[in-house]
Amino acid sequence: MAFQEKHLTSLVKVGLEHGASDIHIRTGEPPCLRIRGDLVPVQTRDFSINDVLDVARILTKTNKETIHDYNEQDGSFEIPGFCRLRFNTFVYNKSIGIILRIVNTKVPSFEDLGFSTVLKKIALSQRGLVMVTGATGSGKSTTLAAMIHYINRKRHCHIVTIEDPIEYVHQQEYSRVTQREIGIDTPNFTSALRAAMRQDPDVILIGEMRDPETISIALKAAETGHLVLSTVHTTDAITTIGRVISMFPPKEQEDVRKRLAENLTATVSQRMLKGIKKSNIVIAQEIMINTPGVRECILGEESISRINTIIMQGRGKEGSGSQSFDQHITELYQKGKISKETAIEAATSESDFIQKLLIE
Repeated sequence: MAFQEKHLTSLVKVGLEHGASDIHIRTGEPPCLRIRGDLVPVQTRDFSINDVLDVARILTKTNKETIHDYNEQDGSFEIPGFCRLRFNTFVYNKSIGIILRIVNTKVPSFEDLGFSTVLKKIALSQRGLVMVTGATGSGKSTTLAAMIHYINRKRHCHIVTIEDPIEYVHQQEYSRVTQREIGIDTPNFTSALRAAMRQDPDVILIGEMRDPETISIALKAAETGHLVLSTVHTTDAITTIGRVISMFPPKEQEDVRKRLAENLTATVSQRMLKGIKKSNIVIAQEIMINTPGVRECILGEESISRINTIIMQGRGKEGSGSQSFDQHITELYQKGKISKETAIEAATSESDFIQKLLIE
């Protein structure tokens, strides 16, 4: 019997019931759910190559015959009333596989995610560049969606998003939201970003800054009075600054340092941690607000490593709103959201973290 859309819906429902973030479908194996970072097989039969091809046809809404017709395809698919799926189909060892990322149809709020109120202030910045960073699967897209959702409820403005693919669909509230998908609405990030500058935007979201040209246009948009939100696959603020600068030829790097120092609003770096509750994921964040001290470090007037000290000093009522990973991890542990073992494992410095717990 052919694998049908109702079977896909049933599989996704199982994933949702168990708090899965992703579903892995491969030839000759049962599907696996990504639950709190671990891959857990579903108790069902192995999927044949025809089963996986049927899933690919459902997702892409095509009826192509061979596995190579579906090699390295990205897209999104909606299961009405449940969720959206971001998918990637691929060929390996003469077989076909599919990875599904589960995206809830409800756009999350900062409150839903338990984020610092500082992110609200960052989201309402009138101009500048905000970079959300972290490894693949660390929740960057969800954080950006929450920021757009907050802006949409607080500002009368035009928000243009450039995504690959569109994950969360935003309804019009106080703002006008124009969502454009790479490969469907526009050929690539660069052309879409250039066009966005002529679409009277107030806020521009770029799914990912992948190359120097995209970064340069993003900085130009920030310089001309727009708020630009984007992601970078880096682990923390210092690495992000270094990555952005190093993407440019040596002769251009001094100018990039100046532009970045002047226009960067904040970096928000993320790590996914296992929560206390079953199937619960908690996001730990390092937040760096661009202060005069940070600008000196970006420009090379002070050591870049000093940024870590500046971030830690930003915590508290009199601070800038910055926070280090270890400060947030300590808070998550003290609030009972993560275990001591998870906190120690995730801390940047295990010895410093244990010493801090003993002092407190």
